[in-house]
Amino acid sequence: MQSELILLSFDKIMQTRSYTVVILGSPEKRFAIYTDPSIGRTLQIYLTGAEKPRPLTHDLMSSIFLGLGVKLLQVVINDIQDTVYYARLFLEQNVGGLRHIVEVDARPSDCITLALLHNIPVYCTKEVLEKTIPIEE
Repeated sequence: MQSELILLSFDKIMQTRSYTVVILGSPEKRFAIYTDPSIGRTLQIYLTGAEKPRPLTHDLMSSIFLGLGVKLLQVVINDIQDTVYYARLFLEQNVGGLRHIVEVDARPSDCITLALLHNIPVYCTKEVLEKTIPIEE
């Protein structure tokens, strides 16, 4: 059964010493994904274009994708259990005239970082959006 996908926008990051909050939103609802503070620092580096002395993990992944001719298509946040979110990263590779689409299980925080880096859309399923706790200003 196909699930309806809802396009999300990246709203903001809030950082504390013990966690990072990534706020995502749709026209109907905004919600938070909590993650490790190091993810927030990495996101800030990419968002601000800060100078990096060495490539970060997401730079390495991007270089591997580029070298293999892999294009990032989209991210889908496809499940939430308790307060843990699950996501899938969709990749495309053309080999011998055939288009291969690969779906990879990944942490939403990594997917969001790659989505921002590669300017690809982030979606969530309608079911996930219905289960999220709304964030109010």
